[in-house]
Amino acid sequence: MPSAKSLRVSQRRAVRNKAFRTAAKTRVVAARRAISSGQRQEAEPALARAASALDRAATKGSVHRNTAARRKSRLARQINRLGPASPEAPPGTA
Repeated sequence: MPSAKSLRVSQRRAVRNKAFRTAAKTRVVAARRAISSGQRQEAEPALARAASALDRAATKGSVHRNTAARRKSRLARQINRLGPASPEAPPGTA
C-alpha cells in the first residue's frame, strides 16, 4: 500500500493526465470528422487544434511524444489525401 501522500499525488496526477488525454482525444475525433466530410477548409483548422492538444499532452507527459507525433502525422496524411486546397487568388493580386 502506498503512503498517504504518494497516493494523493498519484490521484492528482491521474486527474490531470486524464484531462489532457481527453482534450487531445476530443480534438482528434473532431479532426477526423472534418476529414471524413471531405472539406479541406474545415479539416486544416481542426488538424491545427488537434496537433496543439496532442503537443500539449506530450509536453505535460500525459502521452508519449512519439505517440503524439504519430497521431499528428496520420491526421496530416489523411488531410493530404483530400487533394489540394481550393484555388485561391494568385499571390500578389488583391
